[in-house]
Amino acid sequence: MKKVLLLILLSVQYCHAFAGIDTLTVTENKIELIDRRFFTQVEDPSKKLTINDILKRNDFTNSHTELPSLRVSNPVVWLKINIKNKSSQANIPITIDGVIIDSFDIYCLKSGTQETAHLEPEQIDSDYFSPKETVINCAITPDSTQVVYIRIQSSSPNIIPIEVYSENKYWETLSSKNTGFGIFIGIVLVMVFYNLFLYFIVNDKSYLYYVSYVSFLSASQGLIHGYKLHAVNALILNNYIIPVTRILLWLSITLFVNEFLQLKNQYKKLYKFYCILFYIWIIPAAFIAMGQANVAYSVITLNSTICSVLLLLIGIWLYFDGVKHAKFFMLAWSSLLISVLISVARNKDIVAYNGFTSNILLYGVVLELVLFSVALADKINFYRHQNSESQFLSLKIAKENEKLITEQNIQLENKVLERTKELIESNRNLQGLITNLKAAQSQLVETEKMASLGQLTAGIAHEINNPINFVRSNIKPLKLDFNDLFELLEKYEAVEQQEGWAALLKEPIEFKQKIDIGFIKKEVTDLLDGIEEGASRTAEIVQSLRAFSRTDEVELKPADINKSILNSLVLLRNTIPYYIQITPVFDKIEPINCYPGKLNQVFMNIIHNSIQAIIEKKKHNKENILIQTKDYTDNITIEITDTGVGMTDEVKQKMFDPFFTTKEVGEGTGLGLSIVFGIIEKHKGAIDVKSKSGKGTTITIMLPKTLK
Repeated sequence: MKKVLLLILLSVQYCHAFAGIDTLTVTENKIELIDRRFFTQVEDPSKKLTINDILKRNDFTNSHTELPSLRVSNPVVWLKINIKNKSSQANIPITIDGVIIDSFDIYCLKSGTQETAHLEPEQIDSDYFSPKETVINCAITPDSTQVVYIRIQSSSPNIIPIEVYSENKYWETLSSKNTGFGIFIGIVLVMVFYNLFLYFIVNDKSYLYYVSYVSFLSASQGLIHGYKLHAVNALILNNYIIPVTRILLWLSITLFVNEFLQLKNQYKKLYKFYCILFYIWIIPAAFIAMGQANVAYSVITLNSTICSVLLLLIGIWLYFDGVKHAKFFMLAWSSLLISVLISVARNKDIVAYNGFTSNILLYGVVLELVLFSVALADKINFYRHQNSESQFLSLKIAKENEKLITEQNIQLENKVLERTKELIESNRNLQGLITNLKAAQSQLVETEKMASLGQLTAGIAHEINNPINFVRSNIKPLKLDFNDLFELLEKYEAVEQQEGWAALLKEPIEFKQKIDIGFIKKEVTDLLDGIEEGASRTAEIVQSLRAFSRTDEVELKPADINKSILNSLVLLRNTIPYYIQITPVFDKIEPINCYPGKLNQVFMNIIHNSIQAIIEKKKHNKENILIQTKDYTDNITIEITDTGVGMTDEVKQKMFDPFFTTKEVGEGTGLGLSIVFGIIEKHKGAIDVKSKSGKGTTITIMLPKTLK
């Protein structure tokens, strides 16, 4: 009885396991997609269940999705399928195509037993780089039914399209897929080389970014469809290469859109928010680095959806903002966005999986590539149109400028003529003013000369008057002395003519004693010495006067500078008060080429100013004017230092300016030092002034020895 109950229980469980599913029948030249009609499933979150564990399970359930699916929390699923072979071949190819699979295993339950045969994917092409489908040939005898267990593992949460073929149909379909993908790759290569060619011609970075975008896009699609290097491990491919390729794909898209629509240059505020589309790809990259590929795939899907929608909205906004090539971008991106959304909806079991939806991304990509190429070509036309407009505008502006220049030239010529007339008239007026100014300047110079001449005349009058008075005062006594002598001589002559003259000598002798002949001799000698000294001093004054009078000479002459200074001192002797000590300290200096009369005028002016500066002091105590001459290799210097009132910095800066004077009105013309400065410049010399108010002044004159 117990055995009967156990058999009934097992039968019920066996019937329950097959409840609600149909047997998948394989016929000639037909493809069957395994949907929820044909399978039940058991999830394996731990990834540790074996086929023996599965055979003992009785909790296979119907799927909530149309196709088998994997989630982030469930990377492994076991499927149970009944397959009936109605074809003429014993091999039934079972494939998974277009999704990322880490492992794919099939266990065939032998008829009438609990033994299973483990089948793994076969490499159907030996090329190093070739399409590698995830395919397993399941041996099922024709007109027989077999229970098949399928284990699928993937780090990418997705639906799993599993197709069952007859053997002939499989090879036919594989050839068609390869041909179709070859056409896709051909289109991609044409776009790559075409846009690279445009990049080198136009030198626009958008073409380069577009090439990188197309390259990553084709690589991503190729990897998904099984085109890969056979040497690459599946886990490395699925967990690292494919997700990184997708991230690079979206980064290249973002760079291309920024350059194509000129967001950074023309929409700077929008570009600040646009940069977020770069940063969000750091998140899936971090999960990839941490080995969380299943989470990374989910984040990549989310980011792809966000970027697709935002880029479309940006394109629409720019189109309505008047950006012409945004229209082509909007159309191209819409085609890709629609294909991406359909693909996502297909993977989420919202849209049915079929031949069209399985390749929707390829169709969308091809359409998008064509439209983007049209957009880039239109951009070239836009550049050409802009260039022609710019050339036309430049030509128009050039003609307008030429017209304006012609008009302005005519106006300018008229104004130049008017201005020329004004300038000619002004020139005439200026010539008259210059003539008047020269006359006034000459008059002022003559005035200064007359002022200096007045000082000179006063000195000469005083100096000559002294020796002349000395001579005149000596003449009268000298005449009296000579009269006495003449009278004495007459008496001697008269006595000599008379007889008895010896007696007569008494009177001359008495007269001789009376007039004191010795005193007369001494006095005559002194008077003659005085006359000689007066004559000598007069000659000296005349010589100084002659030296000073040569102020208008035009030829260079050798002159003794020390002697010139002494001549000036002679002429200024009467203006020097008793309390001023003149101290000349001269080096032995050879005569130098100069204009002697003009230098005399320089020394006269400076020494006279020093005397006046000392006189202006309220109190006088040991006042001194030190005059030093020094001999150097190439030049000589004359230093005149006084103990006068000195000068402020303001006065010192203006002292050589014409008409500047610190004297009262009527006491000076203000031209003396200006003339001094001009004379020193004419001698190619230099003049330096050091002065402090209340401390005195030192004026240093440097004169070259070899003036030519």
